[in-house]
Amino acid sequence: MANLVAELNSLDFSVYIGGPLQAAVQAQNAASMAQVNFIQSVGFEDDPASTPNAPLPKKLRYVDFEYNKSVPNPHFGKDKQTLLDEGFTDAQATTIVLDINNKFLENNVIIKVPFLTTLTLPALRIEEVIIDFNAKLTSTETSNVSDEFAASAELGINYKVVNFKASASYKRTSNSGSTVEKTYNMGVHVKAVNDEIPAGLDRVLTMLEDSIASVNG
Repeated sequence: MANLVAELNSLDFSVYIGGPLQAAVQAQNAASMAQVNFIQSVGFEDDPASTPNAPLPKKLRYVDFEYNKSVPNPHFGKDKQTLLDEGFTDAQATTIVLDINNKFLENNVIIKVPFLTTLTLPALRIEEVIIDFNAKLTSTETSNVSDEFAASAELGINYKVVNFKASASYKRTSNSGSTVEKTYNMGVHVKAVNDEIPAGLDRVLTMLEDSIASVNG
């Protein structure tokens, strides 16, 4: 009978179990480096004043938004005397330069926003790795038996003497052996999620959001 324990002991579980785990670690490392490369390539740009002989650090890339914004007219309905008292005109002025007839004024606003704060940063994290490995060993014993029988007879008569000769032979052959059928099944289940931004990077993005400024044209 085959030694199934020895067959199982011959399996290299460090390959079957450690291989997928090592691949998961390498994938996690690649995902982290992808985030770093994304920030460097998308969030920053070369300083125009930088030269090969005098390189300068990269500058944060901004995106500008320009739009018209309606704001209340602080001088709506005021007369010349009121504007004079508030210091918005002088006594020598013959006409009122300020717009006092419209309730709202159109202001051109320009906003400079750090580009990184408008994007979703890649933060892929492997949350779970499940390895299913099944080894099926089937031992089969075989036995073959064959019988061979041969016989011969000879009869002779010579001068009233009867001679009878007979011979027989028998041969039995048996062969036995065992075979082991091996079946291996392996399944790897990997669950990856888009992780939260690291605390340090979150603080940086918060500071960048605080730096957003709008300028009224």
